[in-house]
Amino acid sequence: MSIQSVKDLQTITSNVRSRVEGLLADNGGLLRLAPCWVPRSFLQPGKRLKLHPDDLYAFGLNRGGIDERWFGSTTPAANDNRTPDEGLSYVVDGGVRFTLQTAVAECGGAIIGDRIWSKYNRWPVYSKFFDNMGPIPHHMHQSQAQAALVGQEGKPESYYFPPQHNNVGNNFPYTFMGFEPGTTKAQVRRCLENWNKGDNGILDLSRAYRLKVGSGWLIGPSILHAPGSLCTYEPQWGSDVFGMYQSLVEGREVPWALLVKDMPKDKHQDLDFIVDQLDWEANVDPNYKDNHYLEPVPVADTRSEGYVDRWIVYGKVHGEQLFTAKELTLDPGAKCTIRDNGAYSLITVQGKGKMNKLNLDCPKLIRFHELTEDEVFCTETAAKAGVTFENTSTVEPLVVLRYFGPEVNPDAPTLGAYRNNTF
Repeated sequence: MSIQSVKDLQTITSNVRSRVEGLLADNGGLLRLAPCWVPRSFLQPGKRLKLHPDDLYAFGLNRGGIDERWFGSTTPAANDNRTPDEGLSYVVDGGVRFTLQTAVAECGGAIIGDRIWSKYNRWPVYSKFFDNMGPIPHHMHQSQAQAALVGQEGKPESYYFPPQHNNVGNNFPYTFMGFEPGTTKAQVRRCLENWNKGDNGILDLSRAYRLKVGSGWLIGPSILHAPGSLCTYEPQWGSDVFGMYQSLVEGREVPWALLVKDMPKDKHQDLDFIVDQLDWEANVDPNYKDNHYLEPVPVADTRSEGYVDRWIVYGKVHGEQLFTAKELTLDPGAKCTIRDNGAYSLITVQGKGKMNKLNLDCPKLIRFHELTEDEVFCTETAAKAGVTFENTSTVEPLVVLRYFGPEVNPDAPTLGAYRNNTF
C-alpha cells in the first residue's frame, strides 16, 4: 500500500451526495474510512492501537494520550478543548475527504438503510478500540431518560477483547462491575461524601472479574464498571456520556466534574440524586455474570469452506437489540460471500485481502496522519446483496470485526447461547 497522509487531503462539505454515489458504484457499496484517533486526558495509553509511539500525544500533552480509535463514528467525542471534528470518522475519496456524518446526512437510507434513517435520522451507534495501561475509574453511562435531562442520549455498550490486540494484558486485566449483593445506597453515598479524602473506597463495594481474551460483556446503562487493561473492541450507542464514581485511580485524582458532567447543574451536589442515577437492581444482581458475559457463537459450521463467521456481541438491553457484532475469519487463500441484514462498519485486525473491490490490509504501525486500508463502511444494500471477502495471503488468516445498528439481527443469539456451542 502506498502511504498517503490525511494532511494531504482537502476536506469538503459540498457535492458529497454525488461523491458518495460514485464511490458506492465503484466499490460495490463500500466506503473507505480514515483512522479516527481520540485522546483522553485522564488516562494512560496502553500502546496496542498500532499507533506510532511518537504520535501518542499528537493532540498535545495537555490533551492527554491517544488511547482510543473510533470506527464508523458520527458521534463527537465529549472531550474538553476538543478539535471541532474529534470523534468523527472521515470518508476518503481520492484526494478529498468528508465526514461520515455528512455523508449520512446527505444520503440517509442509501447508506444506513431506510428503517434506521427514518427512525433515528442518523447512524446511532459506533465502536472503538479502547486501550489503556491500567484500569479506569468505576463509572456508569446514563440511561436515555437520564441523559435527556442534559440534552444528550444514553449509552449502553459492549466489550470484546480481540486476541490480535492483546499480546500483553498490561497492568490490570480485571474489571470491577456493579456492587456486591447486599450493598446499600447509604454505603455508596458515604463514598461520595469521602470524595476529597483520597480513595473514596467505592471499589470495596464491588466485585472484579478476570478478563478473558476472546470473550466479552454486554453492559446496560447506569451500571458501574471500571474497565481493566485489555484492549477492547466496544460496539455502543452513539453517545459519550458518563459519570465517574471513583475519586482516585492508581494515584491519579478523578475530578468531581467527571462525576457530574452529564447531570443537571442543580444536581451537582445532590448526593441522593447522584446515587439514584444507578440502576440499583442491575448493580447488585447476584447473577451478574450470567446476565452480561459473552463468548463467541459461530453463525454456522463453515470450517470446511475455509472461513468461520462468529457472533461476538449479542443480546438485548432492557428488551431492545441496540447493537450486535461479528468476527469473520478466513483461512489463507479462502474466499466467501457474506450476506448481512443491515449496514455495518468494519475494521481489519489481521492479515490482508479484498472486500468486494476494496483492498484490506492490517497495518503493523500507523502514523497519526497516515491513511490505512483496514477500515470500511458497508451500506445496507451491499450487505444484503452479499459482500465477497478474499484472503490473498498464503500464510495467515484474514480477520475482520464488524458491528451493526439497532434491531438489525433478529437471528442473533440470546445471552448465554455460548454454553450450547458445539464447535
